[in-house]
Amino acid sequence: MVPVMAVDMSADRSAGLLEQLVATASPSGSEENAVQALVEWLACNGWEAGCDEAGNALGKKGTGEREILLLGHIDTVPGLIPVHRTQSHGSREAILFGRGTVDAKGPLCAMACAATLVDPPPGWRITLVGAVEEESTSAGARHILRRRMGGTAPAYCVIGEPSRWDRVTLGYKGKAWMRVMLRHPMSHSAGQDPLPAEVAIGLWHILEEYCREVNRDRPDREFERLSPALESFVTGSDGTHGTVTMEVSFRLSLSDRPQHLEAVLESRLRDCLASVSPASQLECVFRKGERATKASRSNSLVRAFLKGIRRQGGDPRFVLKSGTADMNVVAPHWPGTPIVAYGPGDSALDHTPQEHISLDEYHRSIAVLRTVLETLCKIPDHGVPHV
Repeated sequence: MVPVMAVDMSADRSAGLLEQLVATASPSGSEENAVQALVEWLACNGWEAGCDEAGNALGKKGTGEREILLLGHIDTVPGLIPVHRTQSHGSREAILFGRGTVDAKGPLCAMACAATLVDPPPGWRITLVGAVEEESTSAGARHILRRRMGGTAPAYCVIGEPSRWDRVTLGYKGKAWMRVMLRHPMSHSAGQDPLPAEVAIGLWHILEEYCREVNRDRPDREFERLSPALESFVTGSDGTHGTVTMEVSFRLSLSDRPQHLEAVLESRLRDCLASVSPASQLECVFRKGERATKASRSNSLVRAFLKGIRRQGGDPRFVLKSGTADMNVVAPHWPGTPIVAYGPGDSALDHTPQEHISLDEYHRSIAVLRTVLETLCKIPDHGVPHV
């Protein structure tokens, strides 16, 4: 009976950590309370724990030179979802509802609980990061990257993002952001001249058409395509001129470069406007974009995940995501480091009002991650990658 009780207690503790963190609101920029809760839990469970200058939660185990970095994020998008447990229809499976259960406190807590069960052998250390502001600027991950520039990169890196417990994410599309600000003379709606909003819609169609042109010569797979999205469209007027501000984003393939895309798109819009509406004024502002990233599946980190998933009775699969994550931020700077994203939860529930996670899946992912960590810590030393 003692081993059974130990397993049950472990499951209770791991579910309790997740429920506590989910119940502690942490929208991007306001993560302090959740960070403190995670740091306290880590300190009570055998970790050296604290915060860094960016506000990230940090946990360390072991003192060896070879490092396994578990990089999750503790922030969420805004939106209150009452935290509660229920059971799925037709089974006794426990479901936990709440903002962050999937994106991405579920993956973060799974990594914390798995690593708590592993004692790094001599020569190894495990670092856990609960990064801040992943949903906005990735400030936490960028701080981790800056602190390591000129030093050693981790031997292995796992990004905590939902992929289901039996899938491993190898890549994310990149992203570029564009703000289009149009000022156009007002005219009567019964007249022949186009209204400001109509001119702006024409500009949006120019952006769509450019993406269609690019995609004609590409494979019909989402990861290979340039995909636009009109995120907001705001109109205004000062009485003589109408204004329109459009926020547009683009999901990038591996072949797309944000800077090249910015130059081409602005040129196209200005050429169109000059021929259709020369009296208009246009301003385009771009935010720093992220390139797409795709990791290799032929390395010891991936093999460790395949082993862990199969040990739990799963049939492992690989995933390429159309979104972005902190993997886009760090992977280009650590080319010698095997890196994947992994975590429990259905990413289709990200940012939705129905966000929830199966606690059975959560516990399975902890078991997978424990196998991964124990397997990696047995791999002979082949040198430490450098940044």
